This record gives sequence, C-alpha cells and structure tokens, in this order.
Amino acid sequence: MPAMPPAHWDLFCRVVDNLGDAGVCWRLAAALGRRGVAVRLWIDDPGPLAWMAPEGAAGVTVRPWSDPPPDGEPGAVVIEAFGCDPPPGFVERMARRTPPPLWINLEYLSAEPYVERSHRLPSPQFSGPGAGLTKWFFYPGFTPATGGLLHDDAAVDEAAARAWLQQQGWGPAAGERIVVVFCYRNPALPGVLALLALRADRPTRLLVPPGPAQAQLAGLPLPAGLRWTALPHLPQADFDRLLAAADFNLVRGEDSFVRAQVGAAGAFLWQAYPQADGAHAAKLEAFLDRYLAGAAPGVAAVVRQAFRGFNALAPLPATWPAPAAWQAVHRAWRERLLAQDDLCTQLLRFVGSR
Repeated sequence: MPAMPPAHWDLFCRVVDNLGDAGVCWRLAAALGRRGVAVRLWIDDPGPLAWMAPEGAAGVTVRPWSDPPPDGEPGAVVIEAFGCDPPPGFVERMARRTPPPLWINLEYLSAEPYVERSHRLPSPQFSGPGAGLTKWFFYPGFTPATGGLLHDDAAVDEAAARAWLQQQGWGPAAGERIVVVFCYRNPALPGVLALLALRADRPTRLLVPPGPAQAQLAGLPLPAGLRWTALPHLPQADFDRLLAAADFNLVRGEDSFVRAQVGAAGAFLWQAYPQADGAHAAKLEAFLDRYLAGAAPGVAAVVRQAFRGFNALAPLPATWPAPAAWQAVHRAWRERLLAQDDLCTQLLRFVGSR
C-alpha cells in the first residue's frame, strides 16, 4: 500500500466539450474518496454531474469554479486536470501556503513515447501568481513507466451487467448481438454499420447514448438486420454496465476509451478526438502499436485497418477480423492492463513520496 497522503485535496476541471473532462475528473475524485481522501472538485460546468453522478460520492464535495474563489485554504495537494490552470486567485493562495501544496498537472492519456519520458517531471514556476512553486506532470498511460489507468473499480460482473440490460428493456432478442455506439459525429459510421450487417446470421441491436452519434443515426438509413435504440443519459456506474454487457463497443475520447479496455470483455473500436492538425493520427498509431503487439500479423493488419477506417484515416476493411481472434487480442490486452497498478494507487504513491 502506498503511504496515505494528507487528507484534503483540490481537483480542478474545465468541461471543454463532449463531457469527457467531467467524466475523467469525477472518476478520479470518486476513486480518491474511496481511499479516504477528502476531495473538493472545482468544476466550471457541474450540470453533467446531475445525471453522471446523481448520488455523489463519499468524500467528494463539488464546488463551482470562480475567480476569486470562495474563502478557504488550498489543500495539501492541488490537481489541475489537462492543464486547465486553476484560477489565479487560488494559485496566489497556494503560493502563500506553508508548506506549499503539491501541485500536479494530470495530463491527457496517450500511448506515445513522450509520455514515459515526461511522466513525473517537475516544472518550476518562475513568474505569475504561482512563482516559486513547482508543478509536476503526471501522465496516465498503458505501461508501468507511466501513471497507469483509472481501473480500481473495473471489476464489472458481465452476467450481472447483462441481467441489468434486460431489466432496462435494452437486452438482445434471441441470437442478437449488442453493440454500443458512443462516438463523435463520424463519416465512417455508415460503413461500420454496413460491415456489422454483413453478419446476416447475427442481427445487431445498437444501443446509442445521447450525443453526436445519436443525432447522426437519427438521419441514417439502417442496413437490414440492424435496429437501434436511443438511450437516455446514464449515471457513470450504469454506463460502465452498458459497456460490460455489450458484445462490441464503439467508443471515443478518453473516459469511454479506457472503460472499453479495462471494464468490458467485448472488443471495441476507438475514435480519437479529431484534431485539425492531424495529431490524433499519431496518437492512434501509438496505441495500436501497443494494443496489437504479439497479435498474429494477419489479425493485427485487419484490426489496425478497422481502427484507421473508423477514424477516417484510411478505408475500412472489406470484412471484420475473425471475431474470436479479435476477442483474444482484446482479452490479452485487458489482462495486461489490469495487472498494472491503477492510476489512483500510483498518484497516492507519488504524493506519499513527496
């Protein structure tokens, strides 16, 4: 067990778009709360938490983002998620605190090599309200040389998840496959649906949470053998059950991307957040290099093409990879990830070492 850190932490979150920032920050806050840490989550748009976490979490207090912030001493640890920069007034209080807080920038997830090089590096602050403080970079990742992934709550019982799906009225008909569609608006989505329809012996029910994909599907003609159901917003725990109950998941961004790997046994496709400069292409390739390491070359080639096609970086393959072979790749990868220390454990260890 890592040494327990001081009990009071501050976590800052800006909701940029698509709710992934709120999802990751809430997961982290709740995970820290389960470890006995009192967390103040400062968030500029708390609205999504009303359905994402309607029951709250032990140890977590949600505070509105403001500058100047309400009166109060900064915690012994201050985390800014994704370089969001805490309000200057709060940083001034950090600089006045004795001893100063441990200031951590929790970065975006990537499999690119720079993550291992940059993880846990210090960034001394020479100017501005935080002059004299040191900010530390903490990078999530897929290897033991990174901060790991949020997976301390990843053990979702698949049979229980499927029973829950049936109770909601979203379960499969006899012989039907369940596919969750949770991506950004995606020009490759019609092609993916056509590939799913090629399995004429296995009809498919698409379960589609709110968001761009739901709006896109509403305007698409579905191939024969496919039907879809628009879902409401789900609490995070129910969203995790949804992914665990599916045979296949189409996911996006960071939060659902991680859950599809550590909390679901079904294979998946990931749509990286599209960036105008094309940086998402390198991010995708770096992940696939790790995900497909050790896979049979023929399987790896088709799976890689499917991921590239789903990200509109190449044509989709003519057919899916053999389902059993793809499933084997996914399950082996999941086992490797779950064998590594989760991000919350590593964060606590890092704080304890400081």
